[in-house]
Amino acid sequence: MPHAVRPRTLPRPGPAPAPRPRTPRVRSLIDADALRVLHRAARVLLDDLPQLTDGLVAALQEREPAYRAAVEDDATETWQEVHRSLRHSISSLLDPRGARDAARRCSWKIGATRAEQGLPLDALLHAFRLGGSLVWQGLVDETSRTAPEDVRLLVHVASDVWDFVDEHCTLVADAYRQTERQLAWRRENRVRLLAAALLDGTSRIADLPEAARALGLPEHGRYVVVAVAGGRPAGCPGAQAALAPGVRVHWHTGVDADHGIVLVEDGTESVVPKERPAGARVGVSSEVDGLSAVGEARRLADTALSLCPEEGGTVHLTEHLPAALMASSPELGAALAERLLGPLARLEPADAEVLLDTLATWLACDGSAQRAARRLYCHRNTVLNRLRRYEQLTGRSLSRPTDLIEVGLALTARTLLHP
Repeated sequence: MPHAVRPRTLPRPGPAPAPRPRTPRVRSLIDADALRVLHRAARVLLDDLPQLTDGLVAALQEREPAYRAAVEDDATETWQEVHRSLRHSISSLLDPRGARDAARRCSWKIGATRAEQGLPLDALLHAFRLGGSLVWQGLVDETSRTAPEDVRLLVHVASDVWDFVDEHCTLVADAYRQTERQLAWRRENRVRLLAAALLDGTSRIADLPEAARALGLPEHGRYVVVAVAGGRPAGCPGAQAALAPGVRVHWHTGVDADHGIVLVEDGTESVVPKERPAGARVGVSSEVDGLSAVGEARRLADTALSLCPEEGGTVHLTEHLPAALMASSPELGAALAERLLGPLARLEPADAEVLLDTLATWLACDGSAQRAARRLYCHRNTVLNRLRRYEQLTGRSLSRPTDLIEVGLALTARTLLHP
């Protein structure tokens, strides 16, 4: 007969599923006498319910290790729950129609509660069958004591008793699995909310310890955020293929990009491998201290991602700071480009393009006109003449450090604005 163990916190009420139809069986005339014997013994068990409860609690402690801790933790609550379940179960033997719904609700609550408490389902089902065995043995013992000649009649109702036990084992398993699925969804949703808050920079300080536990990452440590878009390989969890093996990371899947909160541990050469999934665009932030700074790292990773070429590539923010500066403030970048390069717009487009290409190549060659000329397939003097022409048109001096810095930033901004 089903038993129960009372939890310290009651589960959320859930609707018990509709009773499963049972195939009717043809009863013999002797069944009436068998039911009389069953009811007589069941009434005695109901009167002796405290003693029966003590026996089941003791059996649980002895035979089911998973229940031992629950009994030892709160013996009173456990006893009361077992008592309640046995009462519903034995009452169902006496009045199957009137007591059935209450017994089902009791068993459903047990399954849901034990799932919330983490008791293994196998242990729960074992306990239910153990309770059934104890009740059945009680019926047999009581009949043997008072009317030994009627023991044989119990055979005719044995299938009803064990069908009841099986039905409630199925019911409690359904409640357990449904609650387990709900709990898993809540945990996953909570983890997602915690990760989203970290990445958005809206996480509360008080939530950081919980976030650290949920994500499996230390609250205090060095982190980078990796933003990955495109080229997500089939069969790979999230964008894990974009990272080096063994890296500790929590992935948060987004619409336009996946974000990985990556722990940078001592001895880690790089969190991003040289080879990456085909077509993937990867942006890597600079390092930050602690989970509380992950929101800033996510912003930097998104900036690095915006610098990646469309065909794919990896951009480490720390290696592209000037470009990141311009990408972070496109309005200021556009104003700087207009101020430093705007005068060239009065030229023929082809002529302006030649000057801009020469200027960019000369800067890429560390100010060497000779090397720039080799790249541009022209004479060194041609390079110098084009540079002087730029100075004349803009009033800037490429020998002045401040002007040179602004020209470099203006060219970077132009590239970002007009890729």
